Amino acid sequence: MNSIFLVSLIFVGISFLVSARLKNKFSAYSQMRLRVGLSGREVAEKMLRDNGIYDVQVVSVEGHLTDHYDPTKKTVNLSPEVYSGINIASAAVAAHECGHAVQHATAYQWLMMRSKLVPVVQFSSNMVQWVLLGGLLLMQAFPGLLLFGIGLFALTTLFAFVTLPVEFDASRRALAWLENKQVAIGEEHEKAKDALKWAAMTYVVAAIASLVTLLQYVLIFLSGSRDRD
Repeated sequence: MNSIFLVSLIFVGISFLVSARLKNKFSAYSQMRLRVGLSGREVAEKMLRDNGIYDVQVVSVEGHLTDHYDPTKKTVNLSPEVYSGINIASAAVAAHECGHAVQHATAYQWLMMRSKLVPVVQFSSNMVQWVLLGGLLLMQAFPGLLLFGIGLFALTTLFAFVTLPVEFDASRRALAWLENKQVAIGEEHEKAKDALKWAAMTYVVAAIASLVTLLQYVLIFLSGSRDRD
């Protein structure tokens, strides 16, 4: 259990550093006005129209870095600073979230797989930590409980890795559109690319952390199995 705690602590630290770097990048790029003078809302609406999508609304939601696409309501949800901002960061975020809307409209396979996993992962996330804790405490008496917890945790790890191609592809679509439509070109495009790269890094760190933790639980289970033999 100590090794799991240590690894978790290490990845919490890495995640904090990546998140801090991401916030610094977005703060800096939020000060750089977009040459074409479009707000995040206008960028999003234009990208949707250019991709033939007319049944998705662009709305403002409360919070900081709360931007996301909701496939159930068909809304591109932008935080206030992105929704109204006329800068490189706002354009990058708005286009990225519209990238998810394009994925949805074209039935992008990784997004479809991720959507199917959502209800299962929601169920497992609500109980996995308690099952794993009980499994560790009762490993000798009820080894099956820990194995069940590992199975639940494996689902969340799978979800984290399926999320990666979804996020990378949304950024790829966003950057291609920003350049092709000359919304962000040259230095602006490079800064938008840099901002989205750091956003993607948060998902990469989370996925690796989940995998390492999963492997540790597996090793603990195998070690316990040998002790019982």
